Amino acid sequence: MNRFEPKQAAEFAGDLQRQPLSEYITEISGLVVKELEAALPEHWKVPGNLKDAMNYSLQAGGKRLRPLLVVAACEALGGSREAALPVAAAIEMVHTYSLIHDDLPAMDNDDYRRGKLTNHKVFGEATAILAGDALLTHAFFSVVQSSRRHGISADRALSVVEDLAEMAGPRGMVGGQIADMEGEQGLTDLQQLQYIHQHKTGDLIIFSLVAGGRIAGADSRQLEALRDFGTHIGLAFQIQDDILDLVGDEGKLGKKTGSDVKQQKVTYPYFIGLDASREEVRRLTEAARNAVLEGGFQDSTRLMDIAEYLMKRDH
Repeated sequence: MNRFEPKQAAEFAGDLQRQPLSEYITEISGLVVKELEAALPEHWKVPGNLKDAMNYSLQAGGKRLRPLLVVAACEALGGSREAALPVAAAIEMVHTYSLIHDDLPAMDNDDYRRGKLTNHKVFGEATAILAGDALLTHAFFSVVQSSRRHGISADRALSVVEDLAEMAGPRGMVGGQIADMEGEQGLTDLQQLQYIHQHKTGDLIIFSLVAGGRIAGADSRQLEALRDFGTHIGLAFQIQDDILDLVGDEGKLGKKTGSDVKQQKVTYPYFIGLDASREEVRRLTEAARNAVLEGGFQDSTRLMDIAEYLMKRDH
């Protein structure tokens, strides 16, 4: 059963309102870590070096934003947290794979990620590539397994898998990544940069919200509201990253600031200035909040709080 009974839903909504967002984030993050630790079936024979490389990056910390959004969207519609967590872990696998590959010498050539040596610096380039490949493919396995375990209908499970393939693939994140690489040769307008931000970062955020909605049995209106919410906070999130690269605290960020300037990357502050970029984050956040209010959710409190938190984040 993937939805709460009315009495359970009312009690749960009350819990959402009472628990501070910081505690909620910590709680969900801890549950996602446990889910990731148990992601590989114990009876599988996986080479130790590959498993170590996968876990090294999976357990490196980070905001766990995408898993958080899966769970929050599911719960906003009265869905089951237990059913959402395996999909939350799956999107973290996809996100982590993208970071491992993004850090490689052929891509951004970064030495540190989240305050730790990047995967290829510890395990070598070949193992890092394979660890990323393994995380990407295992994410789909996890979605299917969890759907069976929690009684999610085949139609809903197929929609989640289809969405993940689309949003992580050539039309989505990977397309955004290559546009970002090509953009380093020189972006000429804001629309090109917006395309990169929306796809390289935003599409997995949209997927996370819609997946949570699908698990909870969202209707078409609610799914569209989640897409709108994700589109707005996804772009706001990346613009805030652009801002923090200029004015952020390296200790909080876990990486050096000013890398965009050093790599001559064109960012929102470059095109419209720092103050206008901050105003754009505020505008997008307000649009996201309005999308949630119009979505007809059982309890939108948590999603609204997350939008506010992302706008004000400093890391």
